[in-house]
Amino acid sequence: MGENENDKFANDTERPRHPVTISSKVAISRFPITEAEFRRFANTIGKPSDLPIVNVSWNQASDYCAWLTAETGRAYRLPTEAEWEYACRSGNNSPFYHGNELTIAEANYLYNEHGQKIGRGTLTAYGCYPPNGFGIADMLGNVCEWVADSWHPNYIGAPSDGSSWCDGVESTKRVIRGGAWDYLPRLLRCSWRDWLWSTTGRDNVGFRVAATL
Repeated sequence: MGENENDKFANDTERPRHPVTISSKVAISRFPITEAEFRRFANTIGKPSDLPIVNVSWNQASDYCAWLTAETGRAYRLPTEAEWEYACRSGNNSPFYHGNELTIAEANYLYNEHGQKIGRGTLTAYGCYPPNGFGIADMLGNVCEWVADSWHPNYIGAPSDGSSWCDGVESTKRVIRGGAWDYLPRLLRCSWRDWLWSTTGRDNVGFRVAATL
């Protein structure tokens, strides 16, 4: 987990690179939660949409997981940061899950590395881009995704069993992963990470769910 060797865009938040063993079998949703799925929980009025739900905070995403658990009888939650990266990499050890470069045919992003607009400039519905090696789609681009962990500025002391890292020091800062539709490729790398306040909602941040099997 963490930075790739010879990755010129890696930074200290992705270090040190370290081994992680996912201790349990985990299922993770193939796509981010959509507007149509979230509206069942939020009971909002509007036309159902296959676009990923955005403008939801970490707190709201967690509330959705609790609601989905009650609805289905299966314990859903946000994926841990380690689970998210494992699912994203899908057995690949390169910066992107399809290799060392990323094209606009593989993910939804807006700018190239020269700052030129080359992408669609808007959210896309699920299924528009090819899945990774695990059959999971849109883990890079389209929307950044909330994960369970609170923010730590590096991986010093990170758990090695794939569990969430929530020690309370920065409990109101929560990790986002994956990059978004208005980003450039360096921010869509498998190891890229950042944070937002747990109460923040943005038009490029969504989430997907996970369950321990």
